[in-house]
Amino acid sequence: MNLQSPISSLQSPVAPSRIHILGIAVDDVLPDEAMERLAGWLAQGGPHHVVTVNPEFVMEARRNPAFRQVLHAADMALPDGVGLLYAARFLGMPLRGRVTGVELTHRLAALAAERGVRLFLLGAAPGVAEEAAAALVSRYPGLTIAGCYAGTPQPRHEPFLRQLIAAARPDVLLVAYGHPRQDMWIARNQPFVQVPIAVGVGGVFDYLAGHVPLAPAWLRRLGLEWLYRLLKQPHRWRRIFTAVVAFTWAVVTKGKAEG
Repeated sequence: MNLQSPISSLQSPVAPSRIHILGIAVDDVLPDEAMERLAGWLAQGGPHHVVTVNPEFVMEARRNPAFRQVLHAADMALPDGVGLLYAARFLGMPLRGRVTGVELTHRLAALAAERGVRLFLLGAAPGVAEEAAAALVSRYPGLTIAGCYAGTPQPRHEPFLRQLIAAARPDVLLVAYGHPRQDMWIARNQPFVQVPIAVGVGGVFDYLAGHVPLAPAWLRRLGLEWLYRLLKQPHRWRRIFTAVVAFTWAVVTKGKAEG
Protein backbone atom coordinates (compact mmCIF):
# COMPACT_ATOMS: atom_id res chain seq x y z
CA MET A 1 0.00 0.00 0.00
CA ASN A 2 1.46 3.32 -1.11
CA LEU A 3 0.14 6.31 0.76
CA GLN A 4 2.89 8.84 0.21
CA SER A 5 1.08 12.16 0.15
CA PRO A 6 0.56 15.23 2.35
CA ILE A 7 -2.72 13.75 3.54
CA SER A 8 -1.32 10.33 4.39
CA SER A 9 1.51 11.88 6.35
CA LEU A 10 -0.94 12.88 9.06
CA GLN A 11 -0.19 10.80 12.13
CA SER A 12 -3.06 11.99 14.32
CA PRO A 13 -5.97 13.36 12.27
CA VAL A 14 -7.90 15.92 14.28
CA ALA A 15 -11.18 14.48 15.51
CA PRO A 16 -14.28 16.34 14.30
CA SER A 17 -16.65 17.88 16.80
CA ARG A 18 -19.39 15.48 17.89
CA ILE A 19 -23.00 16.32 18.63
CA HIS A 20 -25.84 14.15 19.93
CA ILE A 21 -29.24 13.79 18.31
CA LEU A 22 -31.75 12.02 20.54
CA GLY A 23 -28.77 10.82 22.54
CA ILE A 24 -26.94 9.33 19.54
CA ALA A 25 -23.49 10.60 18.57
CA VAL A 26 -22.92 12.16 15.13
CA ASP A 27 -19.72 13.84 13.94
CA ASP A 28 -19.85 17.25 12.28
CA VAL A 29 -17.69 16.33 9.33
CA LEU A 30 -17.64 17.15 5.60
CA PRO A 31 -16.61 14.67 2.86
CA ASP A 32 -13.10 16.07 2.37
CA GLU A 33 -12.49 16.07 6.12
CA ALA A 34 -13.73 12.50 6.42
CA MET A 35 -11.37 11.38 3.64
CA GLU A 36 -8.44 13.19 5.23
CA ARG A 37 -9.10 11.31 8.44
CA LEU A 38 -9.50 7.98 6.64
CA ALA A 39 -6.26 8.48 4.72
CA GLY A 40 -4.48 9.11 8.00
CA TRP A 41 -5.87 5.88 9.43
CA LEU A 42 -4.74 3.93 6.38
CA ALA A 43 -1.25 5.25 6.92
CA GLN A 44 -1.34 4.36 10.64
CA GLY A 45 -2.91 0.92 10.33
CA GLY A 46 -5.99 -0.42 12.03
CA PRO A 47 -8.40 -1.19 13.31
CA HIS A 48 -10.99 1.58 12.91
CA HIS A 49 -14.77 1.46 12.65
CA VAL A 50 -16.82 3.99 10.68
CA VAL A 51 -20.62 4.17 10.91
CA THR A 52 -22.92 5.99 8.48
CA VAL A 53 -25.68 7.31 10.72
CA ASN A 54 -29.15 8.15 9.44
CA PRO A 55 -32.51 8.63 11.20
CA GLU A 56 -33.20 4.88 11.14
CA PHE A 57 -29.95 4.30 13.02
CA VAL A 58 -30.97 6.83 15.63
CA MET A 59 -34.40 5.31 16.15
CA GLU A 60 -32.99 1.78 16.34
CA ALA A 61 -30.26 2.85 18.77
CA ARG A 62 -32.81 4.46 21.10
CA ARG A 63 -34.44 1.07 21.70
CA ASN A 64 -31.35 -1.12 21.27
CA PRO A 65 -28.69 -0.45 23.94
CA ALA A 66 -26.12 -2.76 22.29
CA PHE A 67 -26.40 -0.92 18.98
CA ARG A 68 -26.26 2.44 20.76
CA GLN A 69 -23.03 1.39 22.43
CA VAL A 70 -21.53 0.36 19.07
CA LEU A 71 -22.40 3.73 17.53
CA HIS A 72 -20.89 5.65 20.43
CA ALA A 73 -17.71 3.55 20.30
CA ALA A 74 -17.21 4.07 16.55
CA ASP A 75 -14.11 6.00 15.52
CA MET A 76 -16.20 8.18 13.21
CA ALA A 77 -19.98 8.56 12.98
CA LEU A 78 -20.77 10.12 9.63
CA PRO A 79 -23.98 12.15 9.15
CA ASP A 80 -25.55 10.19 6.30
CA GLY A 81 -29.28 10.97 6.31
CA VAL A 82 -30.51 14.44 5.39
CA GLY A 83 -32.98 14.16 8.26
CA LEU A 84 -30.06 14.51 10.66
CA LEU A 85 -29.21 17.89 9.16
CA TYR A 86 -32.76 19.17 9.68
CA ALA A 87 -32.86 17.74 13.20
CA ALA A 88 -29.51 19.23 14.17
CA ARG A 89 -30.57 22.65 12.90
CA PHE A 90 -33.87 22.44 14.79
CA LEU A 91 -32.01 21.50 17.97
CA GLY A 92 -29.65 24.47 17.66
CA MET A 93 -26.46 22.57 16.82
CA PRO A 94 -26.37 22.52 13.03
CA LEU A 95 -24.24 20.11 11.06
CA ARG A 96 -22.30 21.59 8.15
CA GLY A 97 -23.21 18.83 5.68
CA ARG A 98 -23.62 15.12 5.14
CA VAL A 99 -21.43 12.22 4.02
CA THR A 100 -23.50 9.50 2.37
CA GLY A 101 -22.46 5.87 2.19
CA VAL A 102 -22.54 6.00 -1.61
CA GLU A 103 -20.27 9.04 -1.78
CA LEU A 104 -17.91 7.61 0.82
CA THR A 105 -17.61 4.33 -1.10
CA HIS A 106 -16.79 6.13 -4.34
CA ARG A 107 -14.20 8.32 -2.64
CA LEU A 108 -12.60 5.32 -0.94
CA ALA A 109 -12.48 3.48 -4.26
CA ALA A 110 -10.83 6.46 -5.95
CA LEU A 111 -8.27 6.72 -3.15
CA ALA A 112 -7.66 2.99 -3.28
CA ALA A 113 -7.08 2.99 -7.04
CA GLU A 114 -4.62 5.85 -6.71
CA ARG A 115 -2.62 4.48 -3.79
CA GLY A 116 -2.76 0.71 -3.97
CA VAL A 117 -5.32 0.22 -1.21
CA ARG A 118 -7.12 -3.14 -1.18
CA LEU A 119 -10.91 -3.35 -0.76
CA PHE A 120 -13.02 -6.26 0.46
CA LEU A 121 -16.79 -6.23 -0.13
CA LEU A 122 -18.81 -8.28 2.36
CA GLY A 123 -22.56 -8.75 2.40
CA ALA A 124 -25.67 -8.10 0.29
CA ALA A 125 -27.38 -10.88 -1.67
CA PRO A 126 -25.25 -13.56 -3.38
CA GLY A 127 -23.47 -12.12 -6.41
CA VAL A 128 -24.26 -8.48 -5.65
CA ALA A 129 -20.89 -7.72 -4.04
CA GLU A 130 -19.14 -9.07 -7.14
CA GLU A 131 -21.30 -6.89 -9.40
CA ALA A 132 -20.62 -3.86 -7.21
CA ALA A 133 -16.89 -4.60 -7.30
CA ALA A 134 -16.95 -4.86 -11.08
CA ALA A 135 -18.69 -1.49 -11.31
CA LEU A 136 -16.07 0.10 -9.06
CA VAL A 137 -13.16 -1.41 -11.00
CA SER A 138 -14.69 -0.18 -14.26
CA ARG A 139 -14.99 3.34 -12.90
CA TYR A 140 -11.63 3.41 -11.06
CA PRO A 141 -8.99 1.62 -13.17
CA GLY A 142 -6.24 0.13 -11.08
CA LEU A 143 -8.52 -0.60 -8.12
CA THR A 144 -7.63 -3.84 -6.34
CA ILE A 145 -10.51 -5.87 -4.96
CA ALA A 146 -9.09 -8.19 -2.32
CA GLY A 147 -12.28 -10.22 -2.14
CA CYS A 148 -16.07 -10.37 -2.32
CA TYR A 149 -18.38 -12.55 -0.31
CA ALA A 150 -22.06 -12.45 0.62
CA GLY A 151 -22.02 -14.57 3.76
CA THR A 152 -24.37 -13.77 6.64
CA PRO A 153 -24.07 -11.70 9.82
CA GLN A 154 -24.94 -14.70 11.98
CA PRO A 155 -22.35 -15.24 14.73
CA ARG A 156 -21.89 -18.94 13.90
CA HIS A 157 -20.39 -17.98 10.54
CA GLU A 158 -17.92 -15.49 11.95
CA PRO A 159 -14.90 -17.80 12.39
CA PHE A 160 -14.97 -18.64 8.67
CA LEU A 161 -15.41 -15.00 7.63
CA ARG A 162 -12.54 -13.93 9.86
CA GLN A 163 -10.26 -16.46 8.19
CA LEU A 164 -11.44 -15.39 4.73
CA ILE A 165 -10.84 -11.71 5.38
CA ALA A 166 -7.53 -12.24 7.14
CA ALA A 167 -6.27 -14.28 4.17
CA ALA A 168 -7.32 -11.54 1.73
CA ARG A 169 -5.42 -8.82 3.68
CA PRO A 170 -7.71 -5.88 2.82
CA ASP A 171 -7.03 -2.32 3.87
CA VAL A 172 -10.71 -1.36 3.69
CA LEU A 173 -13.64 -3.62 4.55
CA LEU A 174 -17.09 -2.57 3.35
CA VAL A 175 -19.90 -4.46 5.08
CA ALA A 176 -23.42 -4.43 3.61
CA TYR A 177 -25.66 -6.33 6.02
CA GLY A 178 -27.92 -3.40 6.84
CA HIS A 179 -28.29 -1.81 10.25
CA PRO A 180 -27.87 -2.76 13.00
CA ARG A 181 -26.38 -6.10 11.93
CA GLN A 182 -23.49 -4.74 9.84
CA ASP A 183 -22.14 -2.50 12.57
CA MET A 184 -22.67 -5.07 15.29
CA TRP A 185 -20.75 -7.51 13.07
CA ILE A 186 -17.88 -5.07 12.64
CA ALA A 187 -17.72 -4.33 16.37
CA ARG A 188 -17.50 -8.05 17.17
CA ASN A 189 -14.98 -8.94 14.47
CA GLN A 190 -12.64 -5.97 14.08
CA PRO A 191 -10.57 -7.08 17.10
CA PHE A 192 -9.81 -10.28 15.15
CA VAL A 193 -9.48 -9.12 11.53
CA GLN A 194 -7.73 -5.80 12.37
CA VAL A 195 -8.63 -4.10 9.08
CA PRO A 196 -7.44 -0.47 9.06
CA ILE A 197 -10.91 0.78 8.06
CA ALA A 198 -14.22 -1.08 8.32
CA VAL A 199 -17.42 0.67 7.24
CA GLY A 200 -21.04 -0.43 7.33
CA VAL A 201 -22.49 0.67 4.00
CA GLY A 202 -26.06 -0.64 4.02
CA GLY A 203 -27.55 -0.83 0.54
CA VAL A 204 -24.59 0.70 -1.30
CA PHE A 205 -23.71 -2.53 -3.13
CA ASP A 206 -27.24 -2.69 -4.55
CA TYR A 207 -26.87 0.87 -5.86
CA LEU A 208 -23.46 0.18 -7.37
CA ALA A 209 -24.68 -3.03 -9.01
CA GLY A 210 -27.66 -1.25 -10.51
CA HIS A 211 -30.28 -3.25 -8.63
CA VAL A 212 -31.66 -0.20 -6.82
CA PRO A 213 -31.80 3.20 -8.57
CA LEU A 214 -30.34 6.24 -6.85
CA ALA A 215 -32.70 9.18 -6.45
CA PRO A 216 -32.16 12.02 -8.94
CA ALA A 217 -29.75 14.69 -7.80
CA TRP A 218 -32.45 17.37 -7.53
CA LEU A 219 -34.49 15.20 -5.18
CA ARG A 220 -31.41 14.48 -3.08
CA ARG A 221 -30.70 18.21 -2.84
CA LEU A 222 -34.26 18.79 -1.60
CA GLY A 223 -33.96 16.00 0.94
CA LEU A 224 -36.72 13.96 -0.73
CA GLU A 225 -34.85 10.70 -1.26
CA TRP A 226 -37.36 9.03 1.04
CA LEU A 227 -40.21 9.92 -1.35
CA TYR A 228 -38.33 8.47 -4.30
CA ARG A 229 -37.64 5.27 -2.34
CA LEU A 230 -41.29 5.03 -1.34
CA LEU A 231 -42.40 5.30 -4.96
CA LYS A 232 -39.82 2.81 -6.20
CA GLN A 233 -39.94 0.40 -3.24
CA PRO A 234 -43.34 0.72 -1.54
CA HIS A 235 -42.58 -2.37 0.57
CA ARG A 236 -40.16 -0.18 2.54
CA TRP A 237 -42.97 2.00 3.88
CA ARG A 238 -42.42 0.97 7.51
CA ARG A 239 -38.74 1.90 7.36
CA ILE A 240 -39.57 5.19 5.65
CA PHE A 241 -42.24 5.95 8.26
CA THR A 242 -39.66 5.36 11.01
CA ALA A 243 -37.02 7.51 9.30
CA VAL A 244 -39.33 10.39 8.39
CA VAL A 245 -42.42 10.54 10.59
CA ALA A 246 -41.36 8.81 13.82
CA PHE A 247 -37.90 10.41 13.80
CA THR A 248 -39.30 13.90 13.19
CA TRP A 249 -41.87 13.47 15.97
CA ALA A 250 -39.20 12.28 18.39
CA VAL A 251 -36.93 15.24 17.56
CA VAL A 252 -39.74 17.78 17.97
CA THR A 253 -41.12 16.31 21.20
CA LYS A 254 -38.02 14.93 22.93
CA GLY A 255 -34.99 16.19 21.03
CA LYS A 256 -33.84 18.98 23.36
CA ALA A 257 -34.20 16.78 26.42
CA GLU A 258 -32.26 13.86 24.88
CA GLY A 259 -29.72 15.76 22.77
